This record gives sequence, structure tokens and C-alpha cells, in this order.
Amino acid sequence: MFVSPINNKNQLNTFISAQPHSEFSQSFEWGEYQESLGNRIFRLGVEDESGLKAAITFIKVSLPFDLSYFYAPRGPIFNFQFSIFNFQAILNFLKEEIKKIAKNEKCIFLRFEPDASFKLQALSFKLNKTIDVQPHRTTILDLSKSEEEQLSAMHQKTRYNIRLAEKKGIEIIEAGVERFEDFWKLMEETKNRDGFRLHSKEHYQKQISNFQFLISNSNHKSLSIKLFLAEYEGKVIAGNIISFFGDTVTYMHGASADNYRNLMAPYLLHWHIIKQAKSLGYKFYDLYGIDEIKWPGVTRFKLGFGGEEKTYPGTFDLVFETKWYNIYRLIRKIRRMV
Repeated sequence: MFVSPINNKNQLNTFISAQPHSEFSQSFEWGEYQESLGNRIFRLGVEDESGLKAAITFIKVSLPFDLSYFYAPRGPIFNFQFSIFNFQAILNFLKEEIKKIAKNEKCIFLRFEPDASFKLQALSFKLNKTIDVQPHRTTILDLSKSEEEQLSAMHQKTRYNIRLAEKKGIEIIEAGVERFEDFWKLMEETKNRDGFRLHSKEHYQKQISNFQFLISNSNHKSLSIKLFLAEYEGKVIAGNIISFFGDTVTYMHGASADNYRNLMAPYLLHWHIIKQAKSLGYKFYDLYGIDEIKWPGVTRFKLGFGGEEKTYPGTFDLVFETKWYNIYRLIRKIRRMV
């Protein structure tokens, strides 16, 4: 068994997409997207003679004093068809290799987000639980169900709103980067209405422009990201950015107009995407992020589609430089208090 950088796109994507609930943010293309934003990324794999056993893509995040930390969104990814002993051995291989890279990059810790199947109880080293970066709860639809079964599993109000939007003549458009400005206006409107924080405009625009690949029934090993818009009488009133990768379609970002909210366009928008994902052979539709306290309205909306809840362990830090890490946490705490 050995650890080495992964430079082969097909090798990494084949492995990541083969795991249940495939994580698009660990795909080769998502790393390329991060590089397009000016970030440095690293990809490592643990292999034996039969192939990859684990893989991790992590991003270098700069800190003051020429320091940094690493962030692995929804990673590392493991093939869990092995024993606890092998899991621990694989994790140790990864940890030691990342520590070597960390020393060269003046990195003080690795922040990562393990899957629910990650065997925390098997760890032989300490992790620090920290504030979640990605939501630790989500709801996921099983796309193996028929359309009738999907509708039956929904809340009655959700079914009603889908039918209402259909009767009102809402049209769903699958668009590219040429319609991004329409979506961005909705994002700013949603931010002002609901108090959400936005990434930079470039963050969203490059997601669409970098991933306009053809999605087919046979090719799920490449990451594709599409923009879906809902139009009413020629006006864009709702929009979603959606990723397609492996066995999973994921709702990444959504926005809607203040006016026309009574037309229930977001419901029909998701129903269109669910049906398309199903027709293309994807297994799951991840509505990505629920929290009754932080996002009560959004959570009610998502739960109305009748998915099964999934809970992740959360976000953890593997510390390499204790002194600097303690300083980092103190500064972070002070900033939250100000």
C-alpha cells in the first residue's frame, strides 16, 4: 500500500463516482474549478495492487504571517469494503503524507468533512470539532421511485404548489452562462430579502461557464453544472444551479424574485430537475442543507419534497502546529464576538 498524488482525471472520478452519494466537491473538475479561482489544490490517493482505496482533494487557504490551512470539502473519500484495521492503516498513510506537504506549505491544520460512514471511533489520533463549513444535515430523494411515488411521498402542499405553477404557465429553461446575469439579479434580490451571504459573482459565474458539458445517460464520471431558470411571461422569476456527478444530482444554489412568489415557481423548478435527473439514470437528488433554526423557511420547503434525511459527523480539524492553531482559534473567537 502506498500514497501518491493523483494526476489522472479518469482514475479519480471513477473512484469517487463509484461511492454511494458521490461527492462532486471531491471530483477532479471541482479541483480545476478551485484552481480557476486562484486556489492551490492537492490530490492524494492511497493505492494497493487492486487500485485506489481512498482519495482526498484539499485546497490551500491562506492565513496571516505566511501561514495556511488545508480544507477538504466532503472528504476524504473511502472505499469502505475493508476492515477497521485497514481503515486505520489507510488513514495513517494519508495523515503522514499530508503532514509532509503541510510542512512545506506552512500549513497549521487540515480541515475536513467526513462522510457518515467514516469510522471516527477507529482513530488513533485526536481531532478537534469545529464550526461546520458545509451543512451537516441534508435531505436526499431516492430517484429509483416512479414519478407517481415521488409525488405521493411529497407533502400535500408541495404537490399542490407544483400543480399550481404548471397551471399558471411557468416555463422551465435550461440555460448556460449567457443567462447568468438574470440569475445574479435574483441572487442579489434573495440575499436582500432573506439575509443570506453571497460568494463573489465570479464564484457562481465560473461554476456555470466551467462545467457546460453534455450530460448523458452513460457518462456520469464527469462533473457537469447547469443553470435552470423559471420564466413567467418572459420574465425570469426563479433559478437554480445544479451539479450532476456520479450517482447524485445536487442542488447547489437557488434564488427567486420577490414578485410572483404566489406562482410557486421554485416548486416546479425542482420537480423539472428531479424528473430530468431520473431520466438520465441518476440515483439521488440531494437538496443540500437543512436546519430548522438557521433556515426555517428553506428547510420546510426542502422537507416538503419527502426525501430521507442524512446527517454528517460535521467538520473537524487535524492539527499539525498546536501553538499557531490555538492563536488562530483565539482570533476567530474574538472576531465572532465583535
